[in-house]
Amino acid sequence: MAADRYLEPHQARERASTLFEDLLGDSIERAFGEGVQTLPELVAPSQVRQRSMATEEGRAALLHALAHIEFNAVNLALDILWRFAGMPDAFYRDWLRVAREEAGHFELLNQRLADLGYAYGDFPGHNGLWEMAERTCDDLLARLALVPRTLEARGLDASPLIRNKLAGAGDAQSAAIVDLILRDEIGHVAIGNHWYKQLCAEQGREPVACYAELAARYRAPRLRGPFNLPARRAAGFDEAELAALQAD
Repeated sequence: MAADRYLEPHQARERASTLFEDLLGDSIERAFGEGVQTLPELVAPSQVRQRSMATEEGRAALLHALAHIEFNAVNLALDILWRFAGMPDAFYRDWLRVAREEAGHFELLNQRLADLGYAYGDFPGHNGLWEMAERTCDDLLARLALVPRTLEARGLDASPLIRNKLAGAGDAQSAAIVDLILRDEIGHVAIGNHWYKQLCAEQGREPVACYAELAARYRAPRLRGPFNLPARRAAGFDEAELAALQAD
């Protein structure tokens, strides 16, 4: 994957909005800005320090981690548009909508960081989402299985805990942002599920067995509970998939 396809935050927000408007006019511009990401400092996941929710800095660090995920999600949604040709128009419409909504999430979190006296880039982040995108850069079925249905679906599981941590620390405004993001992310994971299962059907592959094969081939992280089963069901995971998830 070429590094020059990675957009800075302002570029990603503007491009998502511009592309969505172009799509409404039946014209998709597939031009991306150049340049590598300069902020935040990228470190290994184990080096992202946990901070106490009892401090404003700790809450800001948590919001920054969420903003970093949303920023990456904008780039991932835009990446799937230009990287994988030959899909139905509805596929590109779906991922443009995802990009626009992820950009909105980033804006909400970035503004909340500003309210607390911080900005995106003030804390380090990790590159786990983008690294999986690089591994699956030539395999759409794997991209759908392992980015929206695995890494982004982990957010469905984590959101209640994060929301409760913020609310318990007295930060009702940040907790409300997490609630809004969870609502939208259910829809985003559902889009990934829809297209994954459609491709499985077209290729004559059984979704649960196919997922296990792709997860092993591309070294996907092992998912551990607790799982937000109501959110996962709403996002299109069926009972066979949830049983396999809980059996691992």
